[in-house]
Amino acid sequence: MDRFFGFDLGDAESAIARLYKEDPSAPEIIPVAGEKSFITAYAQLTSGELLIGEKACYADHVTKRRIRFKSHFLTDSSTEADIRSFAAGVLGSLYGSGDLIQNEETSLYIGCPAGWDRNAREHYREIFERAGYPPVKIISESRAAMVSACQSKHLQIGVDILSRPVLVVDIGSSTTDFAYIMGGKEVEMHTAGEVALGGGLMDELLLEESIASSGVFQKKIRSVFEESEPWRAYAEFAARRLKEKYFSDEDYWSRNKCTETVMLYYNLPVKLTLRMDKTVADKLVNGKMASLGGRSFGEVFRTSLKDVRDSITGRQPELLFLTGGVSKMPQVRQWCSEVFPEAVVISAADPEFSVARGLAYCGRIDEDMKEFKADLDQFLNSSTIEEIVGKHITRLYKDAVDRLVDPIISKVALPVFEQWRSGEIRRLSDTDVVLQEEIGRFLGEDEIREMLAGSIASWLRPVVEELEEFTVPICIAHRVPYTALSLKSYLSVSDISIKMDAKEMFAISEMTLLIDSIVTALLAILMSTFSFIPFFADPSGIMIGIITSVVLLFLGKDKMEEKMLTADIPKAVRRLVPKSAFSSRMDNLSSSVKEAFYESLEQEKNDEIRKRMVEEISSQIQHTLVKMSEVVEIPLGS
Repeated sequence: MDRFFGFDLGDAESAIARLYKEDPSAPEIIPVAGEKSFITAYAQLTSGELLIGEKACYADHVTKRRIRFKSHFLTDSSTEADIRSFAAGVLGSLYGSGDLIQNEETSLYIGCPAGWDRNAREHYREIFERAGYPPVKIISESRAAMVSACQSKHLQIGVDILSRPVLVVDIGSSTTDFAYIMGGKEVEMHTAGEVALGGGLMDELLLEESIASSGVFQKKIRSVFEESEPWRAYAEFAARRLKEKYFSDEDYWSRNKCTETVMLYYNLPVKLTLRMDKTVADKLVNGKMASLGGRSFGEVFRTSLKDVRDSITGRQPELLFLTGGVSKMPQVRQWCSEVFPEAVVISAADPEFSVARGLAYCGRIDEDMKEFKADLDQFLNSSTIEEIVGKHITRLYKDAVDRLVDPIISKVALPVFEQWRSGEIRRLSDTDVVLQEEIGRFLGEDEIREMLAGSIASWLRPVVEELEEFTVPICIAHRVPYTALSLKSYLSVSDISIKMDAKEMFAISEMTLLIDSIVTALLAILMSTFSFIPFFADPSGIMIGIITSVVLLFLGKDKMEEKMLTADIPKAVRRLVPKSAFSSRMDNLSSSVKEAFYESLEQEKNDEIRKRMVEEISSQIQHTLVKMSEVVEIPLGS
C-alpha cells in the first residue's frame, strides 16, 4: 500500500489529505470542488447531478440541498442520508480528478468527535461503506490532531507527547471537542467529548453585525436568508474566513480595513459587505449571545476549560494542543493559559488541516505497524532472547547469593542461635529445621523482594543492551522511535534503581512486572533447593557445625555430653556460650558459605534450574516487549 488518505468531514468545512508511503514531507491537502477546505454541503439537481462544496450552496434547479448536517448525527437519524450523499459526492470528485483510483488497494481514514462511542463510530463507518468507499477506519479527530502534532517538523515535539499528559482542544464550527490523553491513551473524563460551542456562533454574530450595517440592502438580505438557508450558510462561511483572517494578525487588521464582499444571486443580485474591526472583534469574543443563554463565547469557553480541568483525576496536562480554525485567535491561547498555567499551549501553522493530515499519517503508521509487528514477532519467535539470557544467567545467581547470604546470617541465623541459647529450641539437632523454616519466611518478605529487585535491575542492564542490538534495527526500519522497545530506557544510570518519574511512563508497569516475575522465579528456585544449599550441608549442617565448634571452644569436651546433638542442654550451660563468638564465627565463614552456595547451584540440579530460569525470564521479556510495542500503536485508536 503506497498511498494513504485522511478525510476530515466537518460540520461546516471538510478537507482531505494524501500521503505517500516513502514521502518524508507532510501530507498534501487535495483540492475538492476547487477548494482545499471545501464547504460541507451537497445539492441534488433536477438533472440528477450531485454537487458538493460552494456550488451546492447557490446552484439553481435543485431538488434537495443540505448543509451543516454532521453535528446532528447522534440526534437526528435523517442526517445519515445526508452524510452518505455528501460522502458519495466527495468520492466521485476524487475518482474524477484521478486522486483516487477505483479498485486500488488504499488506506482511507475518516475522523469523528472524541465523544462518539464505539457503536456510533461503527454506524458512521457503515455509512461510508454503503456510499461505495474502499475499506475505511474511523479515528478520533482529537487523536488524529495529536498524531499530526507528533509527526510535525514545525512543532518538533516527537514521541515525547506519548509520555506526557496532553489536552487536545478541537474548536470546530458547531462544537468544541476535548480529549485528555495520558501516555498516548485517551482517558475518559466526566466532562469531555463535544461541548455545544463552536466558531459558527461567532460567524453568525459577525454576519448579523454586517447585515445590520447594510443600510437600504438590509431588508432584502434578510429576505434572502429567510427564504434560502444555503445562501445564509454560504454567507456565514465567508464571514468565517474573514474572522480567521482578522484574528490571524489582529494587530495589523485593527489598523487597516478588513472587509469581504459577498454577492447573493437570489432572484435579483444583492451585495453584502462583511466587516471586521476592533469593535466587532470585541463583540465576537465578549458580546452576550442569546444562543449561549446570554453569556459570551469567551465566558462559556473558559467555563468549559475549568470543567475539563476539574474532571481530570490524574496529572494536569503539560501540553495543550489546539486545532481548528478558531484556535488561531490569540484570545483562545490566553484563555487556555489562564486555566492551565502549567501547560505549554501550541497549535499547528494551519490548524484547520491538522485533523486531515493526522488521519493520513495514521494510515501510514498503521501500515508501518503491520510490518513492524511482523518483524518483531519473527524476532520473538527465534531463540535469540533465550540465548542472551542463558549467557548471563550465572551472574544472576551470583548477584543473588552475594546479596542474600549476609542478611540471612544477621537476620535469620543469629536469631535462631539465640533461640537455642535461650532454650526456645531444645535440641541442637533441631536448629537446622528451624533455620530452614525461618529462611523460607525471610525470603518471602518485602524487604528481600526489594533488595533482589535492585540486583535484578542491575543484572538486566547488559542483557537489554544486547537485546537492543536486535530491536533497534527493527524500530528504525519502520520509522518507530528506537526507545519504543528500549527496556534500558526505564532503568536509571545508577544500576539498581528505577527513574524517579518512571511510574508516569507508559511501559513502567511492564518493567515492574518483569523484575518482579524474575524475583518470584528466583526465590521459588532457592526455596525449592534448601536440601542442598550450604546452610544445611552434611553431616550436620553449617548451623549445627558452627554452634558445636563454638560450644566446644568455650565449654570444652569435658562439659559436653556424649549425645550433645540430641541432648537438652541446660539453659545456664548454653548461656556460657557468648553470642558474639557465634556471630564472629559466622562472619568469618561468610565468603566460604557464598562459595559453597555457588558450587551447590552449579552442581546440584543445575540443568533443571538453568532451564527453568531462562524460560521464565525470556518469557517475561517477550511479554514486556509485546506490551511496549502495543504502546507504539496507541496513536491509531480504534
